[in-house]
Amino acid sequence: MNLGLSNLSNNHYLNYMSQQSKVTEQNNSVGFNGILSTKAAEKTAKTECSFKDMWQSRFPGAYYNVMDTAKIDNSLWGRNDYPWEKYFTNNADESVLDWKPSGAEPKMSDPKVQARISSTIGKKAIVVPPVLEEKMKSDPELAKKVMVGVENFIATQNAANPNPRKGFLIALDENGEIAHACVTSEKMTVSSSDMVEAYERRKERHDEYERMAEENVLKRKLLEKQEADRKDYINNMTQIAIDKYEKNTVL
Repeated sequence: MNLGLSNLSNNHYLNYMSQQSKVTEQNNSVGFNGILSTKAAEKTAKTECSFKDMWQSRFPGAYYNVMDTAKIDNSLWGRNDYPWEKYFTNNADESVLDWKPSGAEPKMSDPKVQARISSTIGKKAIVVPPVLEEKMKSDPELAKKVMVGVENFIATQNAANPNPRKGFLIALDENGEIAHACVTSEKMTVSSSDMVEAYERRKERHDEYERMAEENVLKRKLLEKQEADRKDYINNMTQIAIDKYEKNTVL
């Protein structure tokens, strides 16, 4: 009798433990899936970060301003007295977009000009038009593309002048292209829109080289196909001649 009760208790215990194990497995599965969902959401959030996050993550301490760069007068941007330094701050005053000179252009050696240049060395600032800002918010791929262009520009300038202490000011247009740029360093003068034009010319030459390379590949493939067709034609004509000869010989 005692043995029967003991077996019954054991069976009940085993059934209870089996049920508890299933509940635990379900809870663990839900918990694990929840963790995966959270990690995936975090990964997505990190992947689809804003252009501002990309810029300041790539260049810590860099300044970011959303302003209508179309208002910048291209003919004034390259003047020695243009207030580039006013963009090297967060929430820059938009009145700088309408800046007009108050007199003759000072020389680069002017102490005030040099002081303003020195205040930008070692810093980076970018100006993004509101239209482009909205485009990049809804198009992460565009934001990445613009960031690549900006990084390439900075890398090109660093390669041209290896001086590590530089100041970079980049103003983008509505399409994400560099409309204006200014680079300063301890051993070079401030660059103007001419530098952007030179960069664009190098970029155009690079694009032209790529286009020519693609054309050469297509031409080579066309020639290879023509040669293959020629060989096929010769082989076919040869076979026809052989068949005709053999037929006439049999007759």
